[in-house]
Amino acid sequence: MKVLVIGGGGREHAIVHTLKKSSKVDHIWCAPGNGGIAQEAECVDIQATDIDGVVAFAKEHKPDLVMVAPDDPLALGMVDALEEAGIRAFGPRKNAAVIEGSKSFAKELMKKYGIPTAGYAVFEDSAAAIAYIKEQGAPIVVKADGLALGKGVTVAMTEDEAVAAVKDAIDGGAFGGAGARVVIEEFLTGPEVSVLAFVDGKHLKTMPSAQDHKRAYDHDEGPNTGGMGAFSPSRFYTEDVADTCIETIFKPTVEAMAAEGRPFKGVLYFGLMLTPKGPKVIEYNARFGDPETQAVLSRLETDLFDIFNAVIDEKLDEIDIRWSDNAACCVCMASGGYPKAYEKGKVITGLDDVTDSFVFHAGTAVKDGVFVTSGGRVLGVTATAPTLDEAIVKAYADVKKIHFEKAHYRTDIGVKKG
Repeated sequence: MKVLVIGGGGREHAIVHTLKKSSKVDHIWCAPGNGGIAQEAECVDIQATDIDGVVAFAKEHKPDLVMVAPDDPLALGMVDALEEAGIRAFGPRKNAAVIEGSKSFAKELMKKYGIPTAGYAVFEDSAAAIAYIKEQGAPIVVKADGLALGKGVTVAMTEDEAVAAVKDAIDGGAFGGAGARVVIEEFLTGPEVSVLAFVDGKHLKTMPSAQDHKRAYDHDEGPNTGGMGAFSPSRFYTEDVADTCIETIFKPTVEAMAAEGRPFKGVLYFGLMLTPKGPKVIEYNARFGDPETQAVLSRLETDLFDIFNAVIDEKLDEIDIRWSDNAACCVCMASGGYPKAYEKGKVITGLDDVTDSFVFHAGTAVKDGVFVTSGGRVLGVTATAPTLDEAIVKAYADVKKIHFEKAHYRTDIGVKKG
């Protein structure tokens, strides 16, 4: 079987690497891929958002399945276009991907169906938004409504910070059209947990819990990024918490999307806050998270190709999905300056010295036979071990073997207890 994976980051490398383990998959293309993915798949020079280009390639090369991984092509309707061309595709259609593509849609869905989430209000006028902030006080959360590469959220500890975030988004165009509307939310407290789930429109099967680290620097300081590392499982996601989430959040969300005529098929990501009043939804994503995928898929024992097909055929209830008891830790090595301005083309050394981890490539290219940096997040050094503490030690031991100019990484992935 032949598979085409859409995307070119660390998440896509994890998907390609996991699909390579399938005895049923004998060829993988990745569009556009990256330097590391090219070691495991045939990279194709088509951008992830080029729907016409992807459809044309699929018509010519006839993959048995196209896996659309990133948020942008899903929101643009790539799965719809592939299906209309008679091509088998994994991922939600455009009308379901809106659960991530519009935060206001997601909030209104949760309000309508009684799914627990933070209190909120939606604004397109900065003056009205600022008045609301003054009325509510801080801390408070300001979110760009649309897709903003994981960087459109400001957890404002002061009113001035919240006001600045609103002005940047609505008046300053910091996130383009994605920030023309903002969602302002109640500030929640408690441990954060990410739970990804395979969904076939009716049935849902969760993956092991994980936790992402969004802030750029240690101790959760600095600007939000696409994610500086992740670990699995969460220290707080107990069986009782899981049961509560399944009954009050996961199943109701799948049922709500079906009731709205937007059946969700693919991977649904639940970003949760375990508040003193119970679990609440912070956000939904309509795809595998990054870098949670690197940690979670490292624990998968079932054939991923079989799972993708079960989702497409709406037979998820018929497949047994198994996970290892190991823990996993992924530490992202980023370019200096990320998530703001950073330089590319820095030579990467030490990859051959890594012994106890797998290095997923996120922003790399090959130039003159050597790996160089080509993005903000460069590598995801991922280790598994019987315990989380052991996995953390193994991952960081290998991180220290890898070098490139101005490399930056957090030193506390998996360490914080809350």
